[in-house]
Amino acid sequence: MSTLITGASAIVGGRLAQPVLAGDSILVKGGKIDRIGFAADVAREPHDSTIDVANAVIIPGLIDPHTHPVLGDFTPRQNTLGWVTAHLNGGVTTLISAGETHWPGRRRTPIGAKSIAMAAAQSSLDLRPGGAKLHGGAILIEPGLSSADFDDMERAGVRLVGEIGLGTSIDADRIRGPIEEARARGWTIPLHVGGASVPGSHVVSGDLVVELNPDVVSHANGGPTARPFAEILRVIEGTTVAIEVVQAGNTRALVRIVEHLNREGLLSRLQFGTDSPSGTGVMPLGILRTIAYATAFAGVDPVAALCCASGEVAARYRLDAGVIEAGRPADLVVLDVPLGGQGGTALDSFVNGDIPSVALVMVDGEVVVQPSRVTPPPRHPPIVSGGC
Repeated sequence: MSTLITGASAIVGGRLAQPVLAGDSILVKGGKIDRIGFAADVAREPHDSTIDVANAVIIPGLIDPHTHPVLGDFTPRQNTLGWVTAHLNGGVTTLISAGETHWPGRRRTPIGAKSIAMAAAQSSLDLRPGGAKLHGGAILIEPGLSSADFDDMERAGVRLVGEIGLGTSIDADRIRGPIEEARARGWTIPLHVGGASVPGSHVVSGDLVVELNPDVVSHANGGPTARPFAEILRVIEGTTVAIEVVQAGNTRALVRIVEHLNREGLLSRLQFGTDSPSGTGVMPLGILRTIAYATAFAGVDPVAALCCASGEVAARYRLDAGVIEAGRPADLVVLDVPLGGQGGTALDSFVNGDIPSVALVMVDGEVVVQPSRVTPPPRHPPIVSGGC
């Protein structure tokens, strides 16, 4: 099956090094991106169907690196079914677990943490709610986890570490061993920074970031309670870790952190997440809304913000996603100005502080959303012809 997607006002590539691609068309074959360019050239290739996006913006599928799944599309935290599919309707094609913290009866022991991570990873291997790609099973570090435990987890498909700080201990000496074991295996290490999020969690300051040197500072703007801004500045200036801001955090802190990263030329370290499902709720538009905050309030170029929410985070987590490039999975999102909105394209919507319309979502070359059920309708709906 091959599909020509054409008529784009812009194609966002997903990486800050090449944020906008030359062309207005993408040819998809066999679930992969085959060619990117202008319709005059790309349309000459044989194709089974055509999608005219009518001057909309094509972006890579967005990635939410801060979710808290349990098993599949159900979360007991909000007693909600279908939250992953709802995120897909918000333009998020890939979701990454930051730890199955809401697992009923979660045992905060090495065997308990290991068992939950393995079960969640196995559950997500072949589960595609609505077509979304869920990477579940993030080990919540507990003192006493051994190298043999990590071997077992790897065999079960675990490749993720949950937020450091959501286990029983934040004593660096007690948890350093398991952290270094995960790091040696190439697993990305996030660390919870902020006030306590739920009963049983810890207040974690920026000092622990310097001591443990994670890959990501989770919800630097609080989850939901923020640490002092001066403390976050010390982390930014004293380390090279990625700085994540989330929709479920402190909005004022989000704006100040993103403004600083933008002003200092550090956008390559900026990461967006939702931190959901959580007490704040289920937020299918959380990534789009956080991009809008960064753009409208903190002055970030919308294309750069979209790259931070796609290809940049994919590289950090070693995923073959988030980038529009020949040979990559055809995980694509079509954004348009919402009906009744201002501006000429979806990029203007972000600048105006609006959430654009998700007009269409494609995963592995298959249209799975058209239009979104959680955003306003598009000004110009895509026109599909053929057997797409």
